[in-house]
Amino acid sequence: MKERQVRNSTFTIERILPASKERTFAAWANADSKRRWFACHDDWKTVEFSLDFQVGGKETNLVVTPSGSRHVFDGTYYDIIPNERIVYAFGMYVDNIRISVSLVTVIFESMIEGRTKMIFTEQIVLLQKPPVDGFSTEEEVNGRVEGTNAGFDRLVKELS
Repeated sequence: MKERQVRNSTFTIERILPASKERTFAAWANADSKRRWFACHDDWKTVEFSLDFQVGGKETNLVVTPSGSRHVFDGTYYDIIPNERIVYAFGMYVDNIRISVSLVTVIFESMIEGRTKMIFTEQIVLLQKPPVDGFSTEEEVNGRVEGTNAGFDRLVKELS
């Protein structure tokens, strides 16, 4: 039996969003809005979603892929400054196996013309047993970045 490998990585995504800080922050804080934009794949079906957006509050999202795989996001909010900052941690599970744990910081900065600069930083601890999927840490992180960006593309549409 191979031991679990622990691999760490960090990535940052900056987006200019077509709305004020207040509207952008509200898209994170409102359960109906967040459920609409949070998915990372068009063909994944949301089965369960809950959001208790307050310090100590929980967020859960269970989606099923076309192949039947179950992906669970299980998060807790640790710091919320309205219209300024959100800090949360989450575990990611695939078919009841925890594959990662992350700490996320989201910063909102006002820009001219009512737009917002959003700075999203995720620090990831990858927990998969090698070689579960044969991907390198870089490929796994690139997949996470791609999925996060897909969600942010939906956030842009939500705010437009």
